[in-house]
Amino acid sequence: MKRPYRYGSGVLFLLISRSVKTQYLQVWIQSPFSAECRIMSHLSVTLESIASREPAKAAACEAIAGLAAAAVSIAAVIRQPDAGAVLSAIRGSANADGDDQKALDVLADEMIEAALADVPAVAAYLSEEQDDAVQLHDHGTVIVASDPLDGSSNIDTNVSVGTIFSILPAGAGALQPGRNQLAAGFFVYGPQTTLLVSFGKAVAAFQLGDDGVFHDMAWAVTIPSDTREFAINASNMRHWQPDVAGYIADCLGGEAGPRKINFNMRWIGSLVADAWRIFRRGGIFLYPSDARSGYEAGRLRLVYEANPMAFLVEAAGGKAIDGDGPILDLVPQTLHARVPFIFGSANEVDAFTRYRP
Repeated sequence: MKRPYRYGSGVLFLLISRSVKTQYLQVWIQSPFSAECRIMSHLSVTLESIASREPAKAAACEAIAGLAAAAVSIAAVIRQPDAGAVLSAIRGSANADGDDQKALDVLADEMIEAALADVPAVAAYLSEEQDDAVQLHDHGTVIVASDPLDGSSNIDTNVSVGTIFSILPAGAGALQPGRNQLAAGFFVYGPQTTLLVSFGKAVAAFQLGDDGVFHDMAWAVTIPSDTREFAINASNMRHWQPDVAGYIADCLGGEAGPRKINFNMRWIGSLVADAWRIFRRGGIFLYPSDARSGYEAGRLRLVYEANPMAFLVEAAGGKAIDGDGPILDLVPQTLHARVPFIFGSANEVDAFTRYRP
């Protein structure tokens, strides 16, 4: 397998042009890595080892290497002075889900697509930011689905954002249950640029160093079975269904309530940031369906967000459900299907299900 990281020297030029004929965003970044910098990172060693032991996963390894290269560039963009002000600007267009697109959403999407276009193993690219699948290589054997920049509404507030990805076998088409995933993961662009990735049996963690290398964090990634923390947007309480309202009310009851536990609430509003915390110390995340128009079937995207995150959660010993059953058993009906999403510490997810009708 070829070394996955190639950083060009000098200036990296990025251009946004899709769907905007008269407006362009140009970003110049001075790369700290020379063209000859081919340091074998812990990530590349891991990918090469997996590919050599399990040839069926080689294509997924190549795709992850491409995604990692794109993530390094995305992190560099975010670090630039005034990036928050410039790149958080709304472009006046919406993505396939009807959400306002920020300049950085489109830029991250284009960078990932370009990186995967250089990976012959990738047959198609599915993006939250595009209506349809992008066909890349006729003889590719995997499909990559991605939320290119999760949490981008937070970029101007210096809150962590990230890239979520899912890798599927190409032979079964785009609409597959999450259990078919060959690998999944997410990058976090925050105080550190980090990666969680799994091929299904365990979860590995990497951190990007100043040398441009993803280093193994030597962290046995497991989600504690029990927790005293929940994450939900409490401002929507008036719209919740009775089961969600009842569960949260009992959590808030503390030691004097029926749960007899003093819970803390955490809500960042960035899925990757909330998820990283849960992988680190446990917790339960709830983004349920509710009574608002457009939220009746949930809000997060099954293909781009819930499936890859659920794949990681189960590999780390947690649980991920839509309220009734495992997320990974659902078959998406469309590329941009939405779903309720509850995940985290296994015993606490089970506790939530006891409130279901």
